[in-house]
Amino acid sequence: MREVCIVGVGMHKYGRFGDKPYWEIGQEAARMALDNAGMAWPEIQQVFSSILRVQYASGTRVLLPLGRTGVPVADVAAGCASGGVSMRQAVIGIQAGLFDTCLVLGAEKAPRGFAPGGYDDWQYLTGMSTNPSYWAMDARRHMHEFGTTEMQIAKVAYKNHKYSVENPYAMYRKEFSIEEIMTSPMICDPIHLFEICATNEAAAVAILCPKEMAHRYTSKPITIAAVTHVTGRYSSWMGAPATQFSARISNPSPTAVASGMAYAEAGIGPEDIDVAECQDTSAFDEISLYEELGFCPRGDGGRMIDDGETEIDGSIPMNLSGGLISKGEPVGASHLGQVVEMVWQLRGETGSRQVAGARTALAHVVGSDGHCAITIMKN
Repeated sequence: MREVCIVGVGMHKYGRFGDKPYWEIGQEAARMALDNAGMAWPEIQQVFSSILRVQYASGTRVLLPLGRTGVPVADVAAGCASGGVSMRQAVIGIQAGLFDTCLVLGAEKAPRGFAPGGYDDWQYLTGMSTNPSYWAMDARRHMHEFGTTEMQIAKVAYKNHKYSVENPYAMYRKEFSIEEIMTSPMICDPIHLFEICATNEAAAVAILCPKEMAHRYTSKPITIAAVTHVTGRYSSWMGAPATQFSARISNPSPTAVASGMAYAEAGIGPEDIDVAECQDTSAFDEISLYEELGFCPRGDGGRMIDDGETEIDGSIPMNLSGGLISKGEPVGASHLGQVVEMVWQLRGETGSRQVAGARTALAHVVGSDGHCAITIMKN
């Protein structure tokens, strides 16, 4: 199969932008990506779009004002993992020879508050219809089994907020002390306000083509070494709809499955990853994901943050963009934003957040019903 490269990327700042419509937010990221690739819009042969919380046919609303070329635009919906699923469809199509150039768009225009939907009636009736409830239960179980502490959770938030100061695309660009984090309002014990992400607005775009064509567009192509997508197996995913709380079957998490597949596809192991972005919807989630992504044994995630292994000079720098905790989560754009950040890292374009000598990067996203996607990139 043909190797696939990313030849252009673009991003719209994360935040809230009043009456600015999602199609303008998306268009800005798309134009930036096209300029970055040195590519004209009529050269795009396929589009995959992930925009969840707006109207139908949203991808065409964003992109057809660039020119009605007849390009097929496919809308993809898989919760927080939508952008990852779009990436996989783009790679599969290029590998199969169905098209040569593909623009992958993620964008969002989300109201304030926790993401709604996906819950059963009994969950609404019992107050179990907000995502932090599940993050907190997962955290408490991990604390019970492995001794993970509230201080370790706070250290993740401290790290991510610290790096966000240097990311001009992040929504929240402020460093907080450990004390400020641990005394911020309790959202759902043990998760505090400064330890969670907020849904918001943004867009991110990647332009893909076969490796043999990449030199036409850029001197810094980034090769996609692997892209995988799974859904949660029975009793392996704690998120909504929660119909498996009393299950006695133990299956690996969707992140563990998807990352294992990605490492095999790329022909590498977790020890070969130089920099990564993961779905830190809460600071505890990042600790758990260190383990599920294979960067440490189960139960050692707290030790990793204590030992500084996920800092910029550690063994696996994680979420140096500030993560979703600092950027916010524009659901449809979540994974594409991670991909753009990893491309910048591999190109050496992230300034004070740059990991020296980064050659291999991983982007991870997981969401509703255990939809999980992993993209591994290399330069």
